[in-house]
Amino acid sequence: MFSFTVDREISIELFQQHHKEELYDLIDSNRDHLRKWLLWVDKRRSPQDLEPIIPLWIRNYADNNGFDAGIRYQGKLVGMIGLHHIDWKSKSTSIGYLLSEDAQGKGIITRAVSSLLNYLFIEMDLNRVEIQCAINNKKSLGIPERLGFKKEGITREGQWLYDHYEDLVTYSMLKKDWVKS
Repeated sequence: MFSFTVDREISIELFQQHHKEELYDLIDSNRDHLRKWLLWVDKRRSPQDLEPIIPLWIRNYADNNGFDAGIRYQGKLVGMIGLHHIDWKSKSTSIGYLLSEDAQGKGIITRAVSSLLNYLFIEMDLNRVEIQCAINNKKSLGIPERLGFKKEGITREGQWLYDHYEDLVTYSMLKKDWVKS
């Protein structure tokens, strides 16, 4: 099972079926907060809604094609982080993340992404990592900016979100830039 320690307060671990109740509680208790940026939140109405999804996440990891993992802060599940599809030919992937409202402002996502970048560039030997954020999600935009990602551009109306389109900002980090930092 994929898991690693970010620092003395934060760890990342691959979701398993026995996490479905805890994950659902995280989603449900942050529904209004997460709904602002994530279309899938309304589709998760019970822990059973996660039952068919978690095996897909595990399969992606087993196939070396990304993962979805929980972020624990002082032992408590406070968020998610994951790699979307890995393009092995180009040695590239993209990172997605979310954090509970009450865990914000502690540097949790910044530290988790930073640690994950070390893993991706050093252990997995990837060359490029992208992060896309809704242009109006200022807190999410701050993560790649703090970590020195390069802003590549804006995908106009790149995401449908309930009743409107959101522009997406694309950031990238290259292995050669990360190693220098």
